[in-house]
Amino acid sequence: MHVTWLGNTGFKIQVKPFDKEVTILIDPYKYESKSTPRNLSADVVLFTRTQDNSITLTGEPFILETAGECETKDVLITSTQGHNAGECVFRIDTENMSAGHLGLMKSKLNAEHLSMLSNVDILFVPVGGKDCFSPEEAAKVVTAVQPRIIIPMASKSDIDPDAAEVSQFVKHIGLAAPEAEKKAIIKQKNLPQEDMQLIILTKE
Repeated sequence: MHVTWLGNTGFKIQVKPFDKEVTILIDPYKYESKSTPRNLSADVVLFTRTQDNSITLTGEPFILETAGECETKDVLITSTQGHNAGECVFRIDTENMSAGHLGLMKSKLNAEHLSMLSNVDILFVPVGGKDCFSPEEAAKVVTAVQPRIIIPMASKSDIDPDAAEVSQFVKHIGLAAPEAEKKAIIKQKNLPQEDMQLIILTKE
């Protein structure tokens, strides 16, 4: 699994469950920043807060923006409604790994969210405090979910200059801060077995 951060809650995830690579986009929204991609090609596109204001999507991707469960291109996708209408929380299962994405959530996870995210290996959690969890609140969410790998999102970038720095989340989570990287390569065989691992990505 190759993961790159597009800024805010946006990610490009490339997986190869069998013999063909599958590109998954999560929240490919437009922003005023000139560094935002104008278009991207994907096989699967997930939206946590509807397709409104999406960048141009090329190819013929499978798109999901509502609660439900489906399997496409050997990727199992489960989603449940967030706290507000039109918002979704996602779980992705592929390559014998699972990942949860919380979107711009800012209220405590409910029982349905926690059930869907049970035993996820990777958690994409918003930490910037701008229309989402504050760094301290995000740390509490991580404690509740207990993923193996944490990937913070919606932190300060050229897209969100007023959001909190990811370093503020690091202070609350109690883990050693790794060097930020442009792309994370995550393999099932290398998942941490005991302590949680923090991955910090720089915006693509």
